Amino acid sequence: MPELPDVTVYIEALEARVLGRRLERVKLLNPFILRTAVPPISNAEGKRVTEIRRVGKRIVFVLEGPLYLVLHLMIAGRLRWLEAGAKPPGRITLALLEFESGTLAFTEAGTKRRASLHLLSSLDGLDPGGIEIFSADLAAFAQRLKSENHTLKRALTNPHLFAGIGNAYSDEILHRAKLSPIAMTSKLADEEVARLFDATRATLREWTERVRAEAAGAMPEKVTAFREGMAVHGRYGKPCPVCGSPVQRIVFSENETNYCARCQTGGKILADRALSRLLKKSWPRSLEELE
Repeated sequence: MPELPDVTVYIEALEARVLGRRLERVKLLNPFILRTAVPPISNAEGKRVTEIRRVGKRIVFVLEGPLYLVLHLMIAGRLRWLEAGAKPPGRITLALLEFESGTLAFTEAGTKRRASLHLLSSLDGLDPGGIEIFSADLAAFAQRLKSENHTLKRALTNPHLFAGIGNAYSDEILHRAKLSPIAMTSKLADEEVARLFDATRATLREWTERVRAEAAGAMPEKVTAFREGMAVHGRYGKPCPVCGSPVQRIVFSENETNYCARCQTGGKILADRALSRLLKKSWPRSLEELE
């Protein structure tokens, strides 16, 4: 799922193309992408874009009125900019937002159709309430982190606690902070909280700059959770760039947590909910057993 760095660069590219422009037409190629009926989507047509903002991982077009056109990309949704006369991608295009300056194609790979489009007259209730990491100081971050007792992985990816952080960048943040993904928030020392705060800001800032440089002013094309240069996410079995130990993973449902046992868990290999139960006593408990 596109997270804060990707969504930020999407918005920057959109601002350069449609801010102040009139949305002439909304063409739904798959009716299921639209999740609201009131106000009707036709009410958005003919309105100018006065602002584009991020709410968590959502992209919000603020239209005259005001009306709010909300795009949630979910896991496989992507945005492509089409110049006048260009044909949209085939079956994966769910909707076309036609502007004076060109057309924004809202696409989604696969068949699950999780991406969504909402037209709202108010943003009340849209924001789950997670704090923005670049607007928060250490005290606010610490208060929010310890407001509920969760694992660090769950806390960082909880949109009610922190905005815009998902599975991929939480792995990178925790690796940079040298903290276990299953450490409990209530048990963190003040120094560890400060380290996590610094790592969160540094990781999101660094990757926003990388995505921005890669896009070079164009609409981002390589929006993926598995990026070259990541330390641990999506790198199971590959060497940790810090210590060289093989990156480990925990698989649960459709999500995968990647971590370095030597850098983050004192050499302990964390139980995988599926594989460790299958292997039972054969499941390695440490890097030494693994080797």
